[in-house]
Amino acid sequence: FFGPVPVTRPLNAEEVAADYEGNTGRVIVERFANLNPLEMPAVLVAGHAPFTWGTTPRGSLHHSVALEAVAEMAMGTVQINPNALFLEPYVLDKHYQRKHGPAAYYGQK
Repeated sequence: FFGPVPVTRPLNAEEVAADYEGNTGRVIVERFANLNPLEMPAVLVAGHAPFTWGTTPRGSLHHSVALEAVAEMAMGTVQINPNALFLEPYVLDKHYQRKHGPAAYYGQK
């Protein structure tokens, strides 16, 4: 994941009462207005659940398993050190781009 996994805004009472499923999809689309869904293949829907996707069913499954692993590591980190800091953007960029960028050189293709 290229950065923190985004969280949608909560649905309001009207959105829950009328077309709950459709409005769940709408808040996901709304949250990704300025995000690349290929760089961030997951979202946490507030008050609901995580959603993941991929270019194939196997890719979607891979992202689901990765999201669970990342969530477990994040929870453990906060339990050990509630003041833990996020990675600096330049470190995040390096880790992501070396594996997924146009000049990727790390990991399996």
